[in-house]
Amino acid sequence: MASQGAEEAFKKTVEVDRLIDTLRDANPNEKDYEELAISVMSIVDCLVHKTKEKIKSSTDVLKEILKPVVDEVEEVRWPPRDPEALKLMEKEINQREQEGQLDEGFLSEVNAQLRKAKEDVDKPGLEAMLQKVLQLYASRVLSKRSYANKDPAPSDISGAGEEVLKAEQFLEAIIKAPEEEWNKLLINGMTVGKGDISPDEFYAVIKKQIERTLIRTEGGSYQQRVFTEYLKGIQSGADEIVQVLQGKP
Repeated sequence: MASQGAEEAFKKTVEVDRLIDTLRDANPNEKDYEELAISVMSIVDCLVHKTKEKIKSSTDVLKEILKPVVDEVEEVRWPPRDPEALKLMEKEINQREQEGQLDEGFLSEVNAQLRKAKEDVDKPGLEAMLQKVLQLYASRVLSKRSYANKDPAPSDISGAGEEVLKAEQFLEAIIKAPEEEWNKLLINGMTVGKGDISPDEFYAVIKKQIERTLIRTEGGSYQQRVFTEYLKGIQSGADEIVQVLQGKP
C-alpha cells in the first residue's frame, strides 16, 4: 500500500541516485569521489529500507484495527453486524494510540487507503469504515485535554474553586461521544432545543478549539487535518440542527 510519504521518499532516492552517477562520472580516476558515491548509496539504501519498514508497520497496525469489523473472507460490511465489533475496534485504537503507534505514518496510510476507497465502487463500506477510524482517533486524542474548568482569579479568596465553562464542557461531551449520538446531544444542549448553550456560544468554542489545534499541531500534518475536520464535522452537525429547529431551509 503506497502513501504520499513513500512517493516523496522515492523521488528523493532518484535525485540522490543521479547525484551518485554525476559524482562517478565527474572524475573516475579520483578515489575520493568513488568512496563518497558509495557512502551516499549506503545512506540511501538505509533510508529506503526504513521507509519500507514504516509503510509495512503502518499497514499492519491498520489491519489489526480493522480486524474486528472485517469478516473472515475480508468482506467489508458497514455498519458491522455485531455491535461489539465496533467496540473492539475502538479498544484497539485506544490501545495503539496509548502505545504511540498512531503517528503521522499511520494517518498517512489511512488517508491513502481512504482515497482508494472513494474510487472503489465495489467496497462502499470501506470508506465509512476508514472515516470511523479517523473519527475515533480524533475523539480519543482531543478528549485528553480539557478546557472546561477555568482557574479562579488570584484575588478570589472565597474558596469557590474553579469556574466551569459550560460551552467548553458541552463541546467536550460531544467530542467524546460517538457521531451517532451528536444530534441528540446537540438538541438537548443548545437553546434552539432543550438546552442553555446558544449556537453562537457553541460556534465560538469550536472556533477556539480549532485555533488551539492549529497551534498545537504541526502545520500541514495529517494530525492537524484530522482534528480540524472532526471539529468542523461537529459544527456542521450543529448547523443542521439549528436550521431544522428554526425552520430555515
